[in-house]
Amino acid sequence: MKIFKQVVVFLLLTFLMISLVSCKDSKDSNVFTGEGKGKNGTIKVEVTIENNEIKKIDVVENHESEFTKDVFTKVINSIVAQNNPDIDVLSGATWTSEGIITAVKNAVDKSGIKLTPKVVADDAKFEDVTTDIVVVGAGGAGLSASIAAKNSGVNVILVEKTAVVGGNTNYATGGLNAAETKVQKEKGIEDSVELFVEDTMKGGKYLNNEELVKVLAEKSAETVDWLIEMGADLTDVGRLGGASVDRAHRPTGGAAVGSNVAKALEKKAREVGVDIRVDNKAVELLKNDDRITGIKVRDSKGHEYSINAKVVILTTGGFGANQDLVVKYKPELKGFGTTNQPGATGDAIGLGESVNADFVDLEQIQIHPTASSVNGELITEAVRGNGAILVNINGERFINELQTRDVVSAAELKQPEERVYLVFDQNVRDSLKAIEKYSKAGLLIESETLEELAKKINVNEENLVKTVAKYNGFVSNKNDVDFGRTSMTTELNKAPYYALGVWPAVHHTMGGIKINTNAQVIDKDGNIIKGLYAAGEVTGGVHGANRLGGNAMADITIFGRIAGLNAAKEVK
Repeated sequence: MKIFKQVVVFLLLTFLMISLVSCKDSKDSNVFTGEGKGKNGTIKVEVTIENNEIKKIDVVENHESEFTKDVFTKVINSIVAQNNPDIDVLSGATWTSEGIITAVKNAVDKSGIKLTPKVVADDAKFEDVTTDIVVVGAGGAGLSASIAAKNSGVNVILVEKTAVVGGNTNYATGGLNAAETKVQKEKGIEDSVELFVEDTMKGGKYLNNEELVKVLAEKSAETVDWLIEMGADLTDVGRLGGASVDRAHRPTGGAAVGSNVAKALEKKAREVGVDIRVDNKAVELLKNDDRITGIKVRDSKGHEYSINAKVVILTTGGFGANQDLVVKYKPELKGFGTTNQPGATGDAIGLGESVNADFVDLEQIQIHPTASSVNGELITEAVRGNGAILVNINGERFINELQTRDVVSAAELKQPEERVYLVFDQNVRDSLKAIEKYSKAGLLIESETLEELAKKINVNEENLVKTVAKYNGFVSNKNDVDFGRTSMTTELNKAPYYALGVWPAVHHTMGGIKINTNAQVIDKDGNIIKGLYAAGEVTGGVHGANRLGGNAMADITIFGRIAGLNAAKEVK
């Protein structure tokens, strides 16, 4: 009898456990997993579907950049609201939004459930508005200008044509050049404004406007302080091509500088009350007699309205993502890829032409020597700055890796089979957090020995081993006999060893709207256009024939801030 009771109790407990498991499975049966490919790797989601409706979407794996956080929120909210994953991608974040959409579609397909899409009414009202200053383009220059102006006591509206704030700044990796900074002094780095000016002029082949370059150098240290006060991390200092000393300020451990600065600027802009409007494209400059009086705006749905303002600041960036314009000004770049975000299409050229603005150096277009040969991702110059070397298919170095970008790119274009690789070791990887992004994106080729690495990338095995050994000797003796590289931070002797396939791509447009040292736009007759300022890559004159790595971040924040401060003074 006792044994019988024990058997009954056991069976009851077993039944209860099965019931509990069944309930859990029943609940989980409403959750379906899907995957998609984002810009930096796999995006995995869990989609909860009840009664033929998407109730919730959870992201369980994501390797995208920090600035795409809002992209995930917008795409997911749109899919849930419409009960339909078949939506348009967000402008300015095509790969990321495609990855999310694909992942959700994958999950819905697995479910076998037929969704009934909902129609979301467009009840937005668009009315003409008036403000003190309107800033066009929400990259680093636009954000800097907006904050400086708003903190001066005026009202500011900042419009951005894409769905993402940050523009090309989100993709900047290497650093922000500045001289005589507190950070440099704490690290015992001797630098000077004069040396910064000379390096920049030399790098630009002396085509630069020296007065603008002097402002860049003189205002650089105070701008670093300003950015740090707003929460940017610029505590690490390295060296990029063309610099005589370490002056590229970047986040701790050598992480990418752009997204860090853009995040801090956006946060501050919202805190101080800048009215930020994404998916709003400036399509026309408004003018009354000889003064700019605002802009006409078109949103993503085609609605138009006017923003009337006392001053307009153009910060729309360059035209590196506009192949037609690139070829127009430099035909030999036809067919080249680009490291630019999709919004870098040169909108300000048309806007400027409509009000007789002058332009300088539009044919000066920079190609970056290290864009990924797999997906076009920009590989920061800091990888070379921290010790990596460049080799061709023969396993041999062919250039001083820290020459200016135009020189390195030209050398690469002469290499056989149009294949070159960045080669480095664990020492370099440990020194630079930015490399982890390339690993997550599946761009790193890794091996425990150089021989194995050579086989994986199909370069001459014996030569690669000899090349690395020879380079290590140069590092040890502090003398690069072959190419004269002076900054050699580490021997490449710690396994694993890594390779990144790279090739030149359109990176920066040095030319643009002509400005003076106050960031005021100059017309073709040499006069100031009243009520119009410009800053950042939309302008020309700062970089001459070639931009040094680290100078773009300096340019956008320094002249963005100058534009905002002077525009606010004009308003008052």
